[in-house]
Amino acid sequence: MVKLVNQTTFAAKIKGKKLYIFSPNDIRTLFGVSAVAASALLHRYKKRGFILQLKQGFYVFPDALPPDVFVANKLYSPSYLSLEFALSYHGVIPETVYEITSVTTKATRRFETLGKIFSYRKIKKVAYTGYEIQKQQGLSFYIANIEKAFVDANYLRLINRQKPISRFNKNKINQERAMRYAKLFGNLKLNSIIKSTLR
Repeated sequence: MVKLVNQTTFAAKIKGKKLYIFSPNDIRTLFGVSAVAASALLHRYKKRGFILQLKQGFYVFPDALPPDVFVANKLYSPSYLSLEFALSYHGVIPETVYEITSVTTKATRRFETLGKIFSYRKIKKVAYTGYEIQKQQGLSFYIANIEKAFVDANYLRLINRQKPISRFNKNKINQERAMRYAKLFGNLKLNSIIKSTLR
């Protein structure tokens, strides 16, 4: 059964379903093959360089790579883009941020794939909010709004004993909204940092 799935059919069917990131389960469903056959097929095509492995169980076509922001959400979930990457994306900080930073309710993790670094920092479940859906190349992804990205970044800097963010466009941040997000972390020092930096 595996031999019947040639590269052309394989690519056409997956791309036709708009599966920009696909898994062994997707292969089983689409081609009606066993788990062993699906793994063998993926292994063979990965070896040939026809597909790339993002991480265990996640694959992409090198000629149809989805945007990094979409990959970030899928690579480790639940998560949403935040911290310095989101602040740079929203034009709040002047720096270009090369590490694609997200927050999650799961354990802190870091992946190096596609020549990029995708990092995920754990925050409390009660503070896992303040994100919105945006689109890139027609694909939806979750990213923190400006105020939440600012608060998330300062919270993690605080617990890592780093200085608060100092270079940023204050005019883009709504202080009242930022304070509401800060209070979710239940950290008085964070409240004080947000208040003083946005004064």
